[in-house]
Amino acid sequence: MNNNLSESDIFNSNYQSWAERNGFSDWALALLWIIAAFILFQVTASIVAITLMLMESGISTDANEMMSKFTENLDLLFIGNSAGQILFLGLATWFFARLHSSRGGRKKFLRFSIQPDTLQKSAITVVLIIAIQPTIWFLSWINALIPVPEVFSNMQNTQMQMIENYLRGDHMLMLTLFHVALVPAICEETLYRGYVMRAFEKSWGIWPAIIVSGLLFGLYHIQLSNLIPLATLGMLFAYITWISESIIPAIVAHLVNNGGSVLVGTYYPESAFAEITPESMPPLWAVIISLLISAYIVYWMYNRNEIHTNIGG
Repeated sequence: MNNNLSESDIFNSNYQSWAERNGFSDWALALLWIIAAFILFQVTASIVAITLMLMESGISTDANEMMSKFTENLDLLFIGNSAGQILFLGLATWFFARLHSSRGGRKKFLRFSIQPDTLQKSAITVVLIIAIQPTIWFLSWINALIPVPEVFSNMQNTQMQMIENYLRGDHMLMLTLFHVALVPAICEETLYRGYVMRAFEKSWGIWPAIIVSGLLFGLYHIQLSNLIPLATLGMLFAYITWISESIIPAIVAHLVNNGGSVLVGTYYPESAFAEITPESMPPLWAVIISLLISAYIVYWMYNRNEIHTNIGG
């Protein structure tokens, strides 16, 4: 018996997944898992970070003192964050996806596959992520015009200040890249572009899946003052995954985006952490060039996919 299901077999009505056999909608099950995975990830990250802090500094009943210690030892929070992401956004999502596919079809379902042009599309994706940065900056500027509840604004400002202090300090760059770039690139892509996007695609079709998975990705970061650029990146990663028929280029895109932020924050902190205000609009010429190059690459990838599909048909 052949367990290697093709792309079309995943949506074949002759095969029923556990979710279908038991009357669960793919999109609803995915939404429940997003909530559960997020909670489990946060709880695990907190437990690991607090345990490491207690092992290093001992028990303290002063909440302010504990918070100060975490601020001074942000690497412990990174370790906790990576542990939670690996365990639940990555590994647990891999096993949970079994509810939507056969055991042999899980890799196909999550698009963990390498196509003949995966390397080429991964390379052009790197160019796309670099080219689109002025546009993302512009979207951040637009987002800054929208008022958000003070609690969210204060939380994001505190988070950014901690990261800025960490990157300005004496940190191990490769270790930071591992926690901030590599782990999220693999684990978040597995959850959102692998599992969530495919589940919504089965229920609603590809374009709603791209949009919804991108919005959920933006909301996942709990940064309302940065929601528009994050959701846009999420949709772009989803588009790249669909057009490439593989999650690999999206992982590369995510890695380059986060890794680039770490490098800029380390070597050019004044630029990386400059406050975004309604008065700090990016140069319009840079945004226009960014949009033109990004749109051309997106079109080129779509066109290449159409040619490949027609030849394959």
